[in-house]
This record gives sequence, C-alpha cells and structure tokens, in this order.
Amino acid sequence: MSFTGKYELQSQENFEPFMRALGLPEDQIQKGKDVKSISEIVQDGKKFTITVTTGSKVLKNTFTVGEESEIEMLNGEKVKAVVQMEGNNKLVTQMKGIKSATELNGDTITHTMTMGNLTMKRVSKRI
Repeated sequence: MSFTGKYELQSQENFEPFMRALGLPEDQIQKGKDVKSISEIVQDGKKFTITVTTGSKVLKNTFTVGEESEIEMLNGEKVKAVVQMEGNNKLVTQMKGIKSATELNGDTITHTMTMGNLTMKRVSKRI
C-alpha cells in the first residue's frame, strides 16, 4: 500500500493541550488550531518525504524506514529517530518521549501522537 499523495486535515483532537505540552507559544497554537494543513507524502520503497504545510509554516522530513534519521518535530526541534513500518500501512516512531503513529486506511490517514497521558489525533483525507 502506497502512502504517496496529498492529504487535507479533516479533524483533530487535543491539538491545543498537546501543543502547549510541547512548549509552543500560545499565539502559534491559536494560529495553527483552525488551519486546514496539507500533508504531501512521497514514498519510494522504504524512503519517505513528508511535507506538512500549515498556513505559512512548512515542515519537511525525509527518512528511510528502519534507519536513523533527523526528524523535525512540531516545535521546530530536530531529533534523531528511527521510523518503523508495521504491516504495510502504519509508520511508528518514538522521539523525545513522544510516540507517533501514522496509519493509512484507504484515502484516510490517521496520525496519533502520545506524550505521557496526552494524545493528539489528526485525521486527513486524500485530495
């Protein structure tokens, strides 16, 4: 199953408390909470490039499944992480105490991030 495509954010849960826990400034949280971000994913075998555009902010990460890569987090911090594939439709990684899972089901991507007892869930549809 290929992740390649463009996806528009449809819904999100716990965005504001999660971003506060990450240490984002309140003005950035308020600007970002209602923006319909666009995620563009290019998959070439085990290599992925994921570009998320939220208003004027662009976050781009390139990684190869199973290899250590530098990943830029939502707060701009860059960390080393290894992304693994579960089955043929789920990418999982751990970075700085955050568990991230991105699951593709048909034309829908569900991205779940968990830090401690706080979970943010974002659902995007292919456009």
